[in-house]
Parts: sequence; structure tokens; C-alpha cells
Amino acid sequence: MNKGVIEMEGDMFSDIGHGIQVDGKVLQTFQQSFGQVQNLLDQNRLLIHEINQNHESKIPDNLSRNPGLIRELNNNIRRVVDIYADLSTSLANSVEASSEVESAGTTKSDGRGGQKRIRSG
Repeated sequence: MNKGVIEMEGDMFSDIGHGIQVDGKVLQTFQQSFGQVQNLLDQNRLLIHEINQNHESKIPDNLSRNPGLIRELNNNIRRVVDIYADLSTSLANSVEASSEVESAGTTKSDGRGGQKRIRSG
């Protein structure tokens, strides 16, 4: 495994390396989300296989099932897109919160409940 690269083995991230700090909640969210995505992709593979078999069989009853299977496939794809969108938002919020925590060390109160940045120099 390369240092500094996040890899997945089963359900676990391993060896983040190079001082990258990952919040436990963020990591758990990523693990759960990628697990959900993998399950949906596995379902899609089976749906595609069944759709192809139905198409090749040319049996009317089998062919009539394909529109429903295709709808299910499309819904799964939408769910994958939604999961990735949620992950993106979660990561952006985590990075923003992390930046705010880091910058909090360089602020002081102005006595009015607000905060001012300390000028260097």
C-alpha cells in the first residue's frame, strides 16, 4: 500500500499516513456510504444481467419485466448519485469546520461577543 493514499479493503480504510487527520465520524460516514454504494452497484450488476437475459430470450413475459427492472436500475443509480452528493457535502462541512477550529487559535474576543483576527507583525 502507498502511504498517503486512502484504500479500502472490505469495509475498512487502512493506512492514511502523512499526517492526514480524519475525524472518526467523517470516516464512519465514508465507510457506511461506500458500503451502501457497493451494495447498490452489486444489485445493478444483477439487474443488468437479468435485463440482458430477458432481452436475449425474446420471451414476451421476460421482455415485459424489463421496464420495471430498468426503472429499478435507474432508481439505484439516482441513489448512488445522492449518496455521493451527501458525501461531498459532509466532507466540505468537515473541512470547513476543521478550518474554523484551526483559525480559532488565531482569534481573540473583542469584548462584544464577536471575534477579531490577531494581526501578525
